[in-house]
Formats: sequence, C-alpha cells, structure tokens
Amino acid sequence: MMAKGEYQKDFTHLFIEIEQHIALITINRPEVRNAMNPESWAELGAAVKRLNQLPEVRVIMITGAGDEAFVAGADIAWIRDRKPLDIYGDVAVQDVLLDLYRSSKPVIAIVNGFALGGGCELMLACDLRIASDRAKMGQPEVNLGILPAGGGTQQLPKLVGLPKAKELILTGEIIHAQEAHRIGLVNHVVPHEELKERAYELARKIASKPPITIQMAKIALNESVTTDLPAGLALEKSLQAILFGTKDKQEGTRAFFEKRKPGFIGE
Repeated sequence: MMAKGEYQKDFTHLFIEIEQHIALITINRPEVRNAMNPESWAELGAAVKRLNQLPEVRVIMITGAGDEAFVAGADIAWIRDRKPLDIYGDVAVQDVLLDLYRSSKPVIAIVNGFALGGGCELMLACDLRIASDRAKMGQPEVNLGILPAGGGTQQLPKLVGLPKAKELILTGEIIHAQEAHRIGLVNHVVPHEELKERAYELARKIASKPPITIQMAKIALNESVTTDLPAGLALEKSLQAILFGTKDKQEGTRAFFEKRKPGFIGE
C-alpha cells in the first residue's frame, strides 16, 4: 500500500490511497459539500494522469469526503465571476473530464451523496457508477443561467437517451439514486453503509483481470458510441490482434486448460 503522505505534498484538496492495485481519490472539501474550484479541478486532473502512469494501479475510484456529498457542483462564487473567455483558460473542466473519460485505467465513481452540476458530470466521465441509496444527482445549471459545459450535454444523452437527458437538463431536476438507476445513469444502488465495500468488491473484480485487456476493451467500448459499425469492428479487430501477442493471453488460456486461477501481470 502507498501511504497517503507520499502524494499529499502535491495535493491539498484531495487524498490518494493505493492498495491491492486500486487507487482511491477522495475529494476533500466537505465544508462546501466538496464543490470544485479551479485548484481542485487542476489537482484532480493531475492525480488521474499520475495514477495512469503507475503500473501497480489497475483501477481508479473517486469519491467525496464525508457522508453528505460526492461533489455538489462547482464553486458558485467562481462561476459568478467568470468571464466569457475564462472557459478557455488554464483550468478547463471539460478538458479535465475528457482526460478522465480517456483514462487508460477504468474509473469507478463512488457516489456517496449529492452529485450535482460538475459533480454529475464528473460521475458521467467515469466508466462505472455505484451510488448510495441516499444519493441525489442532476444537472441544475439552467437555474444559474448556464448549461452543463463539463460534458453533460454530450455524455448524459449517451447514458440515458436524448429525451430523458433533455428533460433533466432543461428542467434542472434533481433525482434520487433509485430513479438514476432506473434510467441507466448509475450501475448499482446499495445501502449507504455498504457503499465503499461494495465499490471495492467491484474494483477488485476488475483489477483481477488482465490490465492490457481491460485497457483495450475500454478503448473499443468508448469508441463504440461515436463511430459507425464498420470502423468500430475494424478497431475491435486491431485491438484483439494486440492482445493475441500478450503474455496475459498465454497465461489466461494456459490457466483455463490447467483448471487454475490465472495470474495476470499486465504484459
């Protein structure tokens, strides 16, 4: 396990813990329901990039400190003071979340409370979402005279369909976790007290698989929603060709015939 202190000299708004191939990022601004400001967005982007460079990390999880909020949105004072061209400045939320979406390691959102605005978009950029039965989520930006510009207008329709995405964004409605699960916005809803352990169970299951295979599968799946079928199939075939040359493919097939659990090494 990597001690918290090893990275804490670089981060003031989040904690990182690594254990058994799983990295947990905890956004730590509970005094403002973990609302994100420029510094915390920049730190999150830097943390994800760093964790993607560590071979011992196979899965990344993100949650919020405390029991009240995952991320309750962006800092409203920051939004109030932003000028038109600021969105193209040094900290572009859209860029941070696009990097997260493209992370070579799978990312799981542990939604322990409110996931609103930018918090909902952070959740959308993750590969899987597991939510507390107390969680609430939505894109209420319209109430501030803005739209979800961290990818919300693009990612939400892909998960819940265009009509439902329009309803959520145009009304600013906040929904409970159970409704989010019903419409496909989250993968699982679990009792609040079991949330972290259930998330770790899911992460451990993914971390036990061959890392390169997981990476290639994620690339193919991400591209499946933006490309046509022939191009997607060509990509799938080329990624499979890469996997045919890996040691983990040899280990997986050998373990199958030897009726034992495989030991994948990420090569």
